[in-house]
Amino acid sequence: MSANRHLLRYVLGLGLILVLLGHAVQIQRIGLIDRLDAIFHDAKLRLTMPGGIDDRVVIVDIDEKSLAEQGRWPWGRDRLATLIDKLFERHGVALVGFDVVFAEPDDSSGLKTLDALAARELHDNTAFRTALDGMRPRLDHDARFAAALAKRPVVLGYYLSNQAQGQSGGVLPAPSLPPTAFAGRPIAFASWRSHSGNLPILQRAAASAGHMNPIVDFDGIVRRVPLLVEYRGEYYEALSLAMLRTLRGHPPVVPGFVAADNAYGGLEWLELPDAGGGLRVPVDENVAAAIPYRGPQGSFPYIAATDILNDRVPVERLRGRIILVGTTAPGLMDLRATPVDAAYPGVEAHANLIVGMLDGTVKHRPEYLLAADVLQIVAVGLTMLLLLSRLSPLRATLLTLTLLAALAWINYQLWSAAHLIMPFAGVFALALLLYTLEMSWGYFVEARAKQRFTALFGQYVPPELVDEMARDPERYSMAGRKADLTVLFSDVRDFTSIAESLSPEQLTELMNAYLGAMTAAIGKRRGTLDKYIGDAIMAFWGAPVGDPEHARHAVLAALDMQAALLEFNRTCAAQGWPELRIGIGVNTGDMTVGDMGSRVRKAYTVMGDPVNLGARLESITKYYGVGIILGAATCARLGEEFVLRELDRVRVKGKAEPVTIYEPLGLAGQVGADKLAELEFWRCFLAAYRTQDWDLAESLLRDSKHVHSRPLYELYIARIIRYRNAPPGADWDGVTTFETK
Repeated sequence: MSANRHLLRYVLGLGLILVLLGHAVQIQRIGLIDRLDAIFHDAKLRLTMPGGIDDRVVIVDIDEKSLAEQGRWPWGRDRLATLIDKLFERHGVALVGFDVVFAEPDDSSGLKTLDALAARELHDNTAFRTALDGMRPRLDHDARFAAALAKRPVVLGYYLSNQAQGQSGGVLPAPSLPPTAFAGRPIAFASWRSHSGNLPILQRAAASAGHMNPIVDFDGIVRRVPLLVEYRGEYYEALSLAMLRTLRGHPPVVPGFVAADNAYGGLEWLELPDAGGGLRVPVDENVAAAIPYRGPQGSFPYIAATDILNDRVPVERLRGRIILVGTTAPGLMDLRATPVDAAYPGVEAHANLIVGMLDGTVKHRPEYLLAADVLQIVAVGLTMLLLLSRLSPLRATLLTLTLLAALAWINYQLWSAAHLIMPFAGVFALALLLYTLEMSWGYFVEARAKQRFTALFGQYVPPELVDEMARDPERYSMAGRKADLTVLFSDVRDFTSIAESLSPEQLTELMNAYLGAMTAAIGKRRGTLDKYIGDAIMAFWGAPVGDPEHARHAVLAALDMQAALLEFNRTCAAQGWPELRIGIGVNTGDMTVGDMGSRVRKAYTVMGDPVNLGARLESITKYYGVGIILGAATCARLGEEFVLRELDRVRVKGKAEPVTIYEPLGLAGQVGADKLAELEFWRCFLAAYRTQDWDLAESLLRDSKHVHSRPLYELYIARIIRYRNAPPGADWDGVTTFETK
């Protein structure tokens, strides 16, 4: 296939590859590809979710039932202190984390008002102050809550935001890592400008604290949590990571770099070394962990906070469990859009991440997957670009589907077995775009080329050859050229008398049916229809599509035409039409082929001496009483596939050189024994005839059982009688000369 013809296609295909590569290496992000990748991510997550309920983490839920029994939120901190005491003292839990921020002091006891009264200079105020001091431990709910938190594994939560820094409130815990931890490394930390922390008294009493900020992707879906974030030059951990560290005895956070070179960030995991062997949590380029959702809401046990407060929960149910205190009440606005649910409790997202880190099931998208994505885009792009244009639409479709199926299977295996988040949308989109380009090119460009070829050659060449030519049109031209070809002429005998016996309508119907049957036989053998000349047909082989077996195909077509005529004559008998007989002449040689004619009309045809001889051979078929006559040049190219009978040596009008002519009896192996025996007899006859042994030659003919049914035999008997009476002479070459066309 000509590369020049498809240069534009290759340029467009390479352009698509470069665009998708630009997306993969993040030079220019394509929103549609990002959205598609998110869809694939969510689909894989939903397909591989383990399901079931994991009771290692229990969610103590501030739900509508709890609000109905305990009153609207926020509750007094004394009640939360009671909740903490019951969780640790009665149920023996291992850890408690709060998906709640305690940024404002609790004034619900009225202590603030009482302190204001005690501060007044009244003469009887001393007794009041003394009584108030005695009641203070019970009325200072924040202190009461802080006392419940103290020396217990309780982790508080806080929020970061991008509001003005002056709007920050509460205090933060100590940073997890100092400012120098990532010095000089280009790591894209999530970063905020302000915070909403807990009261100092509570933060000091708690074992730790972590931020509760997920990463909300471009489509509003929560898929990741940044385990470390940058805030005012220091690095703070997420609530889930803070709880995990507290559970394991506060091991340090050790960044996992794949290389010592600071120019390459290469932060691929966070490690928590401890006596138990430590944990390694994979992170992405934003130092975020993908949340390994177990299933829809309810993948962890939910217990109403009011049931804990009212001792309605069996003691053993929570022993040794990790507790997350949060809310699912719609009015408290802690619902998130996630891949598994459009309104998913944020507290359960933390639970999923804690369990995922413990089990080592957090999916990973390391930076080296960028190179893998580039490699798959280049490999698939170039493979499809080079192969699709060489394949049929069906095979191109099968190739595309096979590639996509293989890529999807590999991508799924990397996800489920290796916990790798391999990008898929880019290569998926590229495969579809290249397939669409190929199909569109074939439809809009190649279809037009085929239409042009059909217009040029369709009236001459069978449709399958037009298809072959349209695949590489530059190889074919209607310009004149010299070529070794084979030509065929056929004609209906006694057509004038047949035409006179039919009405114009009947004649039209007869000829349309006859020409259709004969043309089909020619097309079946890859012939090019030259023209109809009344009842005559002219065709040739070897152009415009090259055919090294043009002689063979032409002879097969002639035999097929005679066979088709037998079937056609049965139709004629049924229609009341006269029976048709045809003569066919076939000859081979160097001819001029091309588009010839005038400005008014042109035709793709052949010219030359071999063409003229082919026409003469057809005209003498009736003289010899045979259906097909082949020229010697045609027979010389046939080999032993056909059974041939030499008819004569002739000199046709307009030709000085004599030629030997033959009749094809059929294909070797398909000619009956009687015909083969007759052929041997005929060869003996010709030998006697050409040596002028007239008596032996005549005796052989008259002894043949076919003498009265073979016009050929009667022709030679008449010749023998003539030559016996007027011998041709010793220099006779056995050639019959025709003086007319």
